Amino acid sequence: MLLALDIRDMLIIDRLELRFQPGLNVLTGETGAGKSILLDALGFVLGWRGRADLVRMGAAQGEVVAEFALSPDHPAQAVLQEAGFAPGDTLLLRRINTSDGRKTAYVNDRRASGELLRSLSDRLVELHGQQDDRGLLNARGHRVLLDDYGALGDKLAACRAAWRGLSAARKAHEEEQARLAEMAAEEDFLRHAVAELDDLAPEPGEEVTLDTRRRQMQAAERLRGDIARAQAALSEDGAERLLMDATRWLDGAAEGLDGALDPALAALGRAMDALGEAQQGIADCTDLLDFHPGALEEVEDRLFALRGLARKHSVLPDDLGTHADTLRARLERLDNGARTLTALARDEAEAQATYDAAAATLTEARGQAATRLDTEMAQELAPLKMERAVFQTIIAPAPPGPDGVDAVRFEVATNPGAPSGPLSKIASGGELSRFLLALKVCLAGGTSGLTMIFDEIDRGVGGATADAVGRRLRALSDAAQLLVVTHSPQVAAMGQHHWRVSKHVAQDTTLSRVAPLSADERIEEIARMLSGDTITDAARAAASDLLGAGQRL
Repeated sequence: MLLALDIRDMLIIDRLELRFQPGLNVLTGETGAGKSILLDALGFVLGWRGRADLVRMGAAQGEVVAEFALSPDHPAQAVLQEAGFAPGDTLLLRRINTSDGRKTAYVNDRRASGELLRSLSDRLVELHGQQDDRGLLNARGHRVLLDDYGALGDKLAACRAAWRGLSAARKAHEEEQARLAEMAAEEDFLRHAVAELDDLAPEPGEEVTLDTRRRQMQAAERLRGDIARAQAALSEDGAERLLMDATRWLDGAAEGLDGALDPALAALGRAMDALGEAQQGIADCTDLLDFHPGALEEVEDRLFALRGLARKHSVLPDDLGTHADTLRARLERLDNGARTLTALARDEAEAQATYDAAAATLTEARGQAATRLDTEMAQELAPLKMERAVFQTIIAPAPPGPDGVDAVRFEVATNPGAPSGPLSKIASGGELSRFLLALKVCLAGGTSGLTMIFDEIDRGVGGATADAVGRRLRALSDAAQLLVVTHSPQVAAMGQHHWRVSKHVAQDTTLSRVAPLSADERIEEIARMLSGDTITDAARAAASDLLGAGQRL
């Protein structure tokens, strides 16, 4: 609900503070007094695209502030949360326009984009007028309106979920077909590569082992000589004999030294043990270097084969085994492609059947809602003196999508036998106003927490029809806050809160003023609307009667 609207230096308004109330708020005044300026200012702070020259002449900048009350479940709360704003029970919108055309917007005193303002405005305010294409006249929104009217949210959600499932199944099927087609083009390569890799059977770490072995073999002759000399130096004719001689000599001398040579003898024992280990290691190395003449060639062939395949497949030699597994899996997938495609086609068919069922259920529910809406519209049009008019909700086939397979549009025929067509093309100005009002009354179930603005929607009607329009607006205000700009005294009398818009000249400057009216002032204003500049007692009496009838509702 709109709580307040503060305007500074916009058009012919220097400073204006309005505090609105729930229910039906009416704004009246002579033509040119500035009623449309209020809507321009409200549209500006809501981010609507409108006239550019809004700043009052001589002012550096203009500013509009709008305050809204929000319930915890108000649709605007979700928009705010998505934009990073904390939830709250009030929402403050502020927008500044400088004289050079720059615009700056704030949401709860934080800079915000015009896009965010417009997203919020879609949840906060509805504007309805004879040439309004933001609301009921826009056929692109008729399906949404019908779904809201019929409370089809659950069926619509089921259809959207089924569409997502169908889209995912279709995508998986198409992607698998594309992958199999791509793999089929390289089937010969895959089979040859897998066979080649299987024949080679590479092992992780094999390249390093082979390279080490090859270097050992290449250096074998030189290494053999060095090892043989080392082996001879440690043999019974070398170090081993010397250690044994030294041990024998010290054993003989130790008897007369009371153990003084025991540490030396122990060290010699350890040296003999170490010498034995060294001799064994040399023997093992000798065995390692003992290979047949063709072994080096075999190692080199294997090493070169590994490195060649690695270069061919652009992988490291150690990754050849993993790469072989990947190619083998692709080949297996190709071999199993027919079964995979059959399974995916079955999944897609099942998803299609689920979607078709959900869409059919939604279409049937829309048809039932359309019948109810058409019946209710006929009942609403009769009091508005349009009992001969026909309203129809047309449901036509549309390309499948997340919202089903239906296109919805509202059509009217103003007289029996006359061709039907879109609201904006068939109905005259006064007729259009009443069609829009009746339609809005029927669709008012989802307007809780919404502010609806009717801009001279009663234009072109008068008398009993204007009274019926006022009564419908009053009934509609039970579900939502209404701001009605009107020239009709019958409509103004139905208002629960009344503001008068007027102009005055101060220091050669024309300014617009908006003032709330007391009960006596309302009588004077409605009398003016009835009789013109000269207000008679009869006009006052008629105004009092109208107000009395309005207050008794």
